[in-house]
Amino acid sequence: MKLSTRGRYGLRAMLDIARHTEKNEPVSIAAIAQHQDLSERYLEQIMMSLKKAGLVYSSKGAKGGYTLGKKPEDITVGEIIRALEGEISPVECVSLQKSEECIRADFCVTRIIWREVRDVINQVLDKYSLADLLKEEKNLQKEENYADGLSGS
Repeated sequence: MKLSTRGRYGLRAMLDIARHTEKNEPVSIAAIAQHQDLSERYLEQIMMSLKKAGLVYSSKGAKGGYTLGKKPEDITVGEIIRALEGEISPVECVSLQKSEECIRADFCVTRIIWREVRDVINQVLDKYSLADLLKEEKNLQKEENYADGLSGS
């Protein structure tokens, strides 16, 4: 199971918006596209899905752009990925949204594995918020600055 560019780019865009939200300023599609080296057109499609899910708000005008729909600590990576990719499930027969049951469901022992894979992936994605990722990013920057200081002496 692979995430598409839609999910990966959407997470990067959300982190970009979260950085600006800390400064209490909206960020434009053009700025996000430039920071993340993404196509503005593709990013617009991604942002529409995130807006529909209530994860971002948009404002128009000279100082307009995107802001987070909730606090960074209240937005999980799982929410973002599901808003862009749909339900995360390794196989259809264990999809939570699946309305039809597989005819083999009563005797298919492999469903146990697929359910567990689905649950673990979702648990990991829901474990991390945007705030967690921003904190980790700051820690990585501190480590990089520290390493740069050591190599410069």
